[in-house]
Amino acid sequence: MEPILNINNLTKKFGYLTAVSDLSFTIYKGNIYGILGPNGSGKSTTLGIVLNVINKTSGDFSWFGDQTTTHDALKKVGAIIENPNFYPYMSAYDNLKLVCKIKGVEFNKIDEKLKIVGLENRKNSAFKNYSLGMKQRLAIASALLNDPEILILDEPTNGLDPQGIHQIRHLIKDIASQGTTILLASHLLDEVEKVCTHVVVLNKGKNLYSGRVDEMIASHGFFELKTANQKELVGLLEDDTSFGKVSVSDGLIKVLLKTPMEANTFNSQMFEKGIILSHLVKRKQSLEEQFLQLTEKE
Repeated sequence: MEPILNINNLTKKFGYLTAVSDLSFTIYKGNIYGILGPNGSGKSTTLGIVLNVINKTSGDFSWFGDQTTTHDALKKVGAIIENPNFYPYMSAYDNLKLVCKIKGVEFNKIDEKLKIVGLENRKNSAFKNYSLGMKQRLAIASALLNDPEILILDEPTNGLDPQGIHQIRHLIKDIASQGTTILLASHLLDEVEKVCTHVVVLNKGKNLYSGRVDEMIASHGFFELKTANQKELVGLLEDDTSFGKVSVSDGLIKVLLKTPMEANTFNSQMFEKGIILSHLVKRKQSLEEQFLQLTEKE
């Protein structure tokens, strides 16, 4: 696979605060990557460093296999790391003409990009009359004008209503399907799970997980259980190496599976040990549950 961005042992300190700590991961061409973490986890700082907006303290990063300077590499990058900022009384089309002049791009790209983001019928409307979702889509059109190999988005659905969120997520997938690599930072688990193919989980500036989203949530799942012999069952589960963490809440026992096991097999095993289950459901772990497990270890 062709590397787009390689980050090695990146660290950024603001005085006594370490915002990014020894961070390493690689972005490969053709995927949608999500940098996932709570507010203050180092997502925006990391993006700022690789976009040459923030100076690193130590470590290194390289674009496109280190075959070009960062300055030249950024000409192949489209990025939105702040709220959309255009001239309010100018039309969308005229605002994009200014961006074309700055980027050295031909004006004939404007209609093409406005069509991609679904604003071709509102290109002559003033920016101030756009909804928040439309403003975000115009910003994406602006970032696409130079036909970037990678599009970087920082919290792209922040503040949007459900319809706006749906439109942006659909747009991101459409852009990626045309061959553009996407890197987005988000604190929304649902967003990463629905949009991204790969995820980097950050907490306190550290990389807790880097890999495919489907592999992260492809655990063996967990059982939800109820029985009159609760204390005895919890003891059996905690002593059995086939099971992981056991928790009890409002009479419901949750136990993680370390190895594959079907519900009917488990039910038979418990019956043989004299435990009758009144409730037995096998569930798959969500990204949220995996994320909470990772961050609880920190």
